[in-house]
Amino acid sequence: METTLPALAERLARALGDEAVITDPVRLRTYECDGLTNHRAMPAIVVLPESAEQIAAVVRECAAAGIPYVARGSGTGLSGGALPRTDGVLIVTSRMRRILEIDVPNQRAVVEPGVINLDVTRAVRPYGYYFAPDPSSQQICSVGGNVAENSGGAHCLKYGFTAHHVLACEIVTPDGELVTLAAGDPGYDLLGAFIGSEGTLGITTKITVRLTRVPETVQTLLAAYDSIEAGGTAVSAIIGAGVVPAAIEMMDALSIEAAEASVACGYPPGAGAVLIVELDGPEPEVAAQFAEVERLCREAGAFEIRIAADDAARALIWKGRKSAFAAVGRISPAYIVQDGVIPRTALPQVLASIDALSAESGVRVANVFHAGDGNLHPLVLFDDAEPGAAERAEEVSGRILDLCIEHGGSITGEHGVGVDKARYMPRMFSDADLDTMQMVRCGFDPAGLCNPGKVFPTPRLCGEVPGVRKGPHPYEGKADIF
Repeated sequence: METTLPALAERLARALGDEAVITDPVRLRTYECDGLTNHRAMPAIVVLPESAEQIAAVVRECAAAGIPYVARGSGTGLSGGALPRTDGVLIVTSRMRRILEIDVPNQRAVVEPGVINLDVTRAVRPYGYYFAPDPSSQQICSVGGNVAENSGGAHCLKYGFTAHHVLACEIVTPDGELVTLAAGDPGYDLLGAFIGSEGTLGITTKITVRLTRVPETVQTLLAAYDSIEAGGTAVSAIIGAGVVPAAIEMMDALSIEAAEASVACGYPPGAGAVLIVELDGPEPEVAAQFAEVERLCREAGAFEIRIAADDAARALIWKGRKSAFAAVGRISPAYIVQDGVIPRTALPQVLASIDALSAESGVRVANVFHAGDGNLHPLVLFDDAEPGAAERAEEVSGRILDLCIEHGGSITGEHGVGVDKARYMPRMFSDADLDTMQMVRCGFDPAGLCNPGKVFPTPRLCGEVPGVRKGPHPYEGKADIF
């Protein structure tokens, strides 16, 4: 491998140009992790392609050399999905930022994978449209990364995830072929399998996205509660009344404290929790439903309700929520952003259990979540300079995922499995389930070179017979196995 990698770097430089291939250790360190910084590995080679053809050429070279590769967009992922291989190539798509087509009559746009999520909306807003998936990192995350993780966002309750807004993907297959997967193609739903596959089935090079018409009216309120349980009661009442808001978001006292320290969002003092509810659609419908939501929030015990009078006030309400993850850095040296899903009806029990777990372990947990669909984002806080603190935080993080599974939920809603949660997959899926998933993966990538070591707890090679491993994995002992 020591001789193969330098030779590969030379071939890649000839194909892409010297400036597009990085082997200098100082520059490589820029790419050693994604948004989940407690997993790090320095890639052997980084390439910066500018076209689909260049990505295909890189993949063909890697396939011929038997060298693994990982795709990376903006590096904002929170599960270690873009963690590089120390013996492989990192293919960074950040230079591919062109919006290739805006087709207003057919309500779609065609973009390259490095296009920033919010830039799609900015480009189509003059035509009265926007791109609905809105992760909190939408100002910096890429559409290619959204496809890989099937990202959601605050408004996914009403509008769904990335998968609901992608019509087609041009991809480079693991053997270096350019193919297009489209919604409605006859046969198996290959596009559906690809979206959310975390870069393990190929690399996206072009995405056709669905555009959504800007709603006639938007109404937003913020309700403050003494406790997070009271806020949960309001959520249940709103959904139980048959109202489907565009978004229902909640933050607890600790996450509010962080947001105030970071962006001075001005939420009501003394709140144990704040609930943000947004409705959009035709004006008469929104007006009627908004009155109902306000009433239900008050009945649940809100001690203060603020209604956004204009876009500036609405942006201020959302400012604290959108900055919550980064803001926690103001109150803790390090933290783990967790991502689990539970039924809405289980919110009070699970939140109470998380509080008890935090008290028992002495590990602080700040709660931020998409309350409308039960997607929790507990922020597990710790001091990485304190011996054993990271391990205690990891244990609490895992026990929170166990709570989600016990209540009929999932170990991830939108952040993906990556390398961070692979060990939890057997808690949710049987061996037969995992083997079936591996067979699908092997159908795309028989050589196992495309983002290996992610999603699955024991990354089998495609020639192996599914079943419980009896001996060491062929990759064991390699420095880059996580």
